[in-house]
Amino acid sequence: MDTAKRTELENKANEIRKGIVTAVHSAKSGHPGGSLSAADILTYLYFIEMNISPENPKDPDRDRFVLSKGHIAPALYSTLSHRGYFDVDDLKTLRHTGSYLQGHPDMKHIPGIDMSSGSLGQGLSAAVGMALAAKLDGKSYRVFAMCGDGEIEEGQIWEASMFAAFRKLDNLTVIVDNNNLQIDGAIDEVCSPYPIADKFEAFGFNVICIDGHDFDQIEKAFQDEKNVKDKPTAIIAKTVKGKGVSFMENQCGWHGKAPNDEEYETALKDLEVNG
Repeated sequence: MDTAKRTELENKANEIRKGIVTAVHSAKSGHPGGSLSAADILTYLYFIEMNISPENPKDPDRDRFVLSKGHIAPALYSTLSHRGYFDVDDLKTLRHTGSYLQGHPDMKHIPGIDMSSGSLGQGLSAAVGMALAAKLDGKSYRVFAMCGDGEIEEGQIWEASMFAAFRKLDNLTVIVDNNNLQIDGAIDEVCSPYPIADKFEAFGFNVICIDGHDFDQIEKAFQDEKNVKDKPTAIIAKTVKGKGVSFMENQCGWHGKAPNDEEYETALKDLEVNG
């Protein structure tokens, strides 16, 4: 990736992170930690990788994205708004009474949302169904699903994975946001899903491990997975929970807590420096 393109993506991801902390601060509730860790992957998907159009969000031939870990809706909303699906200022209405931006993604009311999600473990099954439908209908669209590393402790994730590999769904890509923290602490201390890569490989996936904040590695992973036939791909992205905000990084306490006014100002200053 050339320097100009990388810088543009880094700056875009930084603006998306500002949108995340602004939305959660305005709502006085939400999930900033995992939203911040996923921002770079979402930036690459929506600004480079996916075949989508904000002007035609229901295009039957569009690529699909399912946020299986639906509680990081602020990350997806901020990405969609910066991509042009709706006004960035609407992020300030997150979780407010009467707002269409609910605490979890809602496909009936939010432009660009392909699947309502929030009950952990279920989103991947929906994504697998979409990928199978594309195969049965002879369509070329691709399906991407993002799961949390704590979320994959759910058994339904592995049922869906077994089915995806059995059906040879090479149009499906699962991204695991491996920030190593869930609401109760480090994932290897709560109910370890490690080794994650080995598990997906054992279930029949092509597996790629990357630094989820390195756009060169992100780009190569999505380029490489296009060449894989007869297997779904799992991209295991090592990330930092709370990425970009000094006092949130690697702190499980920021899994589901909103910053107060002083913390919000500090977060924006951190992100200004990063930009």
